[in-house]
Amino acid sequence: MTTILSIQSSVAYGHVGNSAAVFPLQRLGVEVWPVHTVHFSNHTGYGAWRGPLMPPEDVREVVTGVEERGALGEVDAVLSGYQGGEQIGEVVLDAVARTKAANPSAIYACDPVMGNATSGCFVHPAIPVLLREKVVPQADLITPNQFELGFLTGTEPDDLDSTLASVEAARAMGPSTVLVTSVLRPDRPEDTIEMLAVHGDGAWIVRTPRLPLKANGSGDVTAALFTAHLLETGDAGVALGRTVSSVFDLLETTHRSGRRELQLVQSQETIATPRMQFEVERLH
Repeated sequence: MTTILSIQSSVAYGHVGNSAAVFPLQRLGVEVWPVHTVHFSNHTGYGAWRGPLMPPEDVREVVTGVEERGALGEVDAVLSGYQGGEQIGEVVLDAVARTKAANPSAIYACDPVMGNATSGCFVHPAIPVLLREKVVPQADLITPNQFELGFLTGTEPDDLDSTLASVEAARAMGPSTVLVTSVLRPDRPEDTIEMLAVHGDGAWIVRTPRLPLKANGSGDVTAALFTAHLLETGDAGVALGRTVSSVFDLLETTHRSGRRELQLVQSQETIATPRMQFEVERLH
């Protein structure tokens, strides 16, 4: 059984961070050990929230407790998302180092959350520097959107060729696998969006309709599903197809519901059994 140690935020209401990643992974049959970096009432997109930001040492203590059970050797991947401060980044990297010491075949999957093309960079100015200089070089898999890919590499990915070049610049930093979660090239058909995966010597892309909604937490679900499918199959093309299928169905169900929060529970069957309704094109 695949086991993932997921170090992310948590919310009581809605689905972001671990509150977005854990249930879909469990529906795939993955064992997930969540370590929370915050526990808020709701995600910060509402403009108001309550609840504690976990002190970095408390987060480290939770990981240490798992280590003391002799369990880190069972972990196949450490997964991290939004990092609220520099010290949390250090705790995550320490957890990765301890996990890899216990299981050298374990991977580190990092979603380098910084912003998007619409909102720009919305994290503390120190976070992109931390991600670029310390975190991403230690990652085996990263899942940036196109904006974050450019920010990490100091490039401006736009069309397919420049996006692939930016991916190679990112892989030169350390990660062997890159999933670009929102490729918006100028020559794409109107109202579509693409997702691109590069792994080993292969690259794959999938195009879907672009739905008119802003869905907080969809990137967290995407990173979790792709990590799990890649661990299970070792095939980035298959992992991409399964991930895109499930995420599109989740977003479509959420859009139809008229609700702001991801309809994760309502979408559980298509998460567990992706419909594979989109063609995966191999680029090379």
